[in-house]
Amino acid sequence: MNNDQHPLLGALGLCRKAGKLLHGYDRVQENALRGKVALVLLTSDASERTVSHMKDACDGIVACEQMPLTSADLAMLTPKPAAVFGVTDEHLAQLCAKYL
Repeated sequence: MNNDQHPLLGALGLCRKAGKLLHGYDRVQENALRGKVALVLLTSDASERTVSHMKDACDGIVACEQMPLTSADLAMLTPKPAAVFGVTDEHLAQLCAKYL
């Protein structure tokens, strides 16, 4: 299965349409620290520094997982490329986590 058909891509599209998907390091981190994010997702091509810092920020607050998708795979979800995504709805976060 290529990444264009990955079920996680469809789940993230659903999150975006529902208005429950955040993107961008600063925005996701700020909302995660406030407890407003149910799941933080990092692209497979996120830098080691971004991954390390985001996992440290989420530690004990919210689940932070790496996706099998790159920022290029997710380009249609955001106006500009992003390596960090946050799902703000618990049920949609569970749906996304199922495909990791």
